[in-house]
Amino acid sequence: MADVDTGPQRAVGTGSQRAAGTGPHKVEGTGPPNRPRPGHALHTSPGAPGADRGLSLPLWPLALLAALLPAAAALLALWLAVRAGLVPACNPFIDGCVSISRAARHDLPNHVFRALMLPAATLQGLVWLLTARWLRAGLGSTLGSPLGSPLGLRALAPLGLAAAVALVLYASFLGTEGPAYRWLRQYGTVVYFGFTCLCLLLAGDGMVRLAAQRRLALPRGLPPTLKGLAVLLVALGLVNAIVAALFDAAVKARIENVTEWWGALVFVLGFAALAAIWWRLGLRVTLGPPPR
Repeated sequence: MADVDTGPQRAVGTGSQRAAGTGPHKVEGTGPPNRPRPGHALHTSPGAPGADRGLSLPLWPLALLAALLPAAAALLALWLAVRAGLVPACNPFIDGCVSISRAARHDLPNHVFRALMLPAATLQGLVWLLTARWLRAGLGSTLGSPLGSPLGLRALAPLGLAAAVALVLYASFLGTEGPAYRWLRQYGTVVYFGFTCLCLLLAGDGMVRLAAQRRLALPRGLPPTLKGLAVLLVALGLVNAIVAALFDAAVKARIENVTEWWGALVFVLGFAALAAIWWRLGLRVTLGPPPR
């Protein structure tokens, strides 16, 4: 069983009540106000009952690795491809001379790219699962906006898993030939970018509302970061569509390459922001047997 620990909090009550473990009490901090269901508990403190029976680990390294592994995969593949003479030396964020797919398509760059991207996809799927559980427990019955409705937050985990599977498909079939493989790569790219954008939007909306309800003690600009990155990703897609409608194939290919690199950077920043939020909150996951 894996339980999420929302960090240190303080119980308030009379001395005799605390000593006896009875009587009314109030928990202050970032934890949810509602009592979680059995089997879906969010521990409100490291000293919660049963916490000593499992292994407690911080959550933020998972999100940080989910950010850094794809970045390392793309940049290492580009560097190796340039050294091997497979692609021209340039700055793809500005020049748009090569796409991520082309840089990682052949030989050693392809092997390195797959070796890093496949575990990254697994980590990203796990991060979205944990984010969905954390937000649903934290918001409880106070869900109000369309994005934060029960249906919206229930969609976060499936969307994150689908994005992770799409990334696995893309990385697995990169470098293979044939129309079926090409279709799988294209499908994987579209689903990964689209669904990860939706996950950023849903998670960002939930965190903004938690901060508005004073359930998150974070710098003011940090909770809206995920929503802002999702909007930036949509803007990149609109630029792509406009360029495709107005310019020739050469300009279109160059802009597509530029927006692909910047879109990948948006995802890196999104998971890095989530890692920073989890680090500031001190969120931990406890691995242990299920409660009896």
